[in-house]
Amino acid sequence: MIIREHLEERELSLHRRAARSCEASKQRQESKSPVRTEFQRDRDRILHSKAFRRLKRKTQVFISPEGDHYRTRLTHTLEVSQISRTIARALNINEDLTEAIALGHDLGHTPFGHAGEHVLDELSPDGFRHYQQSLRVVDLLEYHGKGLNLTDPVRDGILRHSKGKGPILAPGHPDMPATLEGQVVRVSDIIAYVNHDLDDSLRAGMITREEIPGEIRILLGNTFAKRIDTIVKDVIYRTLDVDLDHIAVSPEILNALEQLRDFLFERVYWVKGAETEIDKIQHILSTIHHHLNNNPGPYIHPWPETDSEQRRMIDFIAGMTDNYAWNLFNRIVTPRYRF
Repeated sequence: MIIREHLEERELSLHRRAARSCEASKQRQESKSPVRTEFQRDRDRILHSKAFRRLKRKTQVFISPEGDHYRTRLTHTLEVSQISRTIARALNINEDLTEAIALGHDLGHTPFGHAGEHVLDELSPDGFRHYQQSLRVVDLLEYHGKGLNLTDPVRDGILRHSKGKGPILAPGHPDMPATLEGQVVRVSDIIAYVNHDLDDSLRAGMITREEIPGEIRILLGNTFAKRIDTIVKDVIYRTLDVDLDHIAVSPEILNALEQLRDFLFERVYWVKGAETEIDKIQHILSTIHHHLNNNPGPYIHPWPETDSEQRRMIDFIAGMTDNYAWNLFNRIVTPRYRF
């Protein structure tokens, strides 16, 4: 028996509602690996993709912060992966699938964080959502337009991870991932970002510990580690209580998590004065967009061939790192003359 088949046999010991890699379909049929399951191969393809490497220079919350300890989109992704794997292992569901979804969930994020996404939503005729772009990256843009050919459970988890200010977990809701593993990533994403964004905001002096609502501090804890530990254990035990019918969280913890999210939206994400920062980003990305409209040749990829040049232009801008966008903007507005 080849090694992959041994690994697939091990998956039979997972919880009855866990996903099995041998049952997963994908966009195109291809020969299987002798040593890796399909979910392991998905994870590796994401990890080695160009889009994944670019996450290291994409904003999480703070744009070009002074200091080396602020999160980037890459460190956020790794924190989501760690939390997801902890929960998946405790629930005895497919850790490889969970990790693959977690590593791929934010590949479609724009430069300059959510402010960049807001600008691209205005520039794109069809609107822009980073979770849709993440799926587009793995389906159509990576590997010179061939895509990564991922399994459907990974693709579903990537597409349905995002919440905005919508429901975090709502069994039966059409926005919920089809697999338990995808639901784990969905809740792990908010566990990670509300806690590390709070941590970074404290470091930046935007808020103080005393300003964090008292009921949140009492229920979740006063430290970064304690808050994550409290929420993760609640998710694990509540989900076990319902025999993994769905990923669950207690009403008290869910309410505290939503309050913390609302607090960050009010005091950090869309704080008064942030309009100036958004105006700067809008100027940078709009200038780039205008330049590409007049001079697409050196920049725009020829794939996907069925999509318009405008759509591929949005793909190009969305894929930029903060540094690339800033440097391209400077080259546009301050051209170098040769004498």
